[in-house]
Amino acid sequence: MSTTSRLEQEQTVIQYRKEVLEHRATAKPVHPIILNRWSSRSFANEAISDDQLYTVLEAARWAPSGSNAQPWRFYVAKTEQEKELFQQFINPRNRVWSHKAAVFILVTSAKFNNEGKLQSSHAFDAGAAWATLAYQASALGLNTRAIGGFDREEARRLLAIPGDIELHAVISLGVRGTLEDLDESFHEAEKPSQRKALEDSILPIILPGNH
Repeated sequence: MSTTSRLEQEQTVIQYRKEVLEHRATAKPVHPIILNRWSSRSFANEAISDDQLYTVLEAARWAPSGSNAQPWRFYVAKTEQEKELFQQFINPRNRVWSHKAAVFILVTSAKFNNEGKLQSSHAFDAGAAWATLAYQASALGLNTRAIGGFDREEARRLLAIPGDIELHAVISLGVRGTLEDLDESFHEAEKPSQRKALEDSILPIILPGNH
């Protein structure tokens, strides 16, 4: 059975979401679990269960990594007090919408392995863990949005994060809200984003002697 046929069979079980069909188009068949994930800013100000949270984190645990080093480290803010602490280092513009998220997860990575050697792929691997986390959350019907706009030095100070840990992004996780749950200034951007054409991301290989 071809890859396309297998995908078509699976797509009868997992359906594309309505807003995805309206705003996204692929050049080749892509599984709905990939397309259905998009980064909404709207959260419903509802709690999620520990089972949901740890299922999402368990998925991230199974992300691929160089030499299976698994350098990702997560700082998870669940309580109101912990979330308020995170709000202190999240940029003001991002606080406007992110305060309704159920959980914040600061994604970081260990720069060095247990032998003290630099793990050159630590940031790359942490990105794989974040992506895996996001797809699992989407499969559970939850929403995630990564926040790059935060004060890393303040986060390091407030959370007492050692210097051999690199900070990457704060993930907001929770139940997706409606347009009415979101500040009006974000309404226009509240839709699944499109992507560049595939050929824009594939660079030519110029063989030696042809430079």
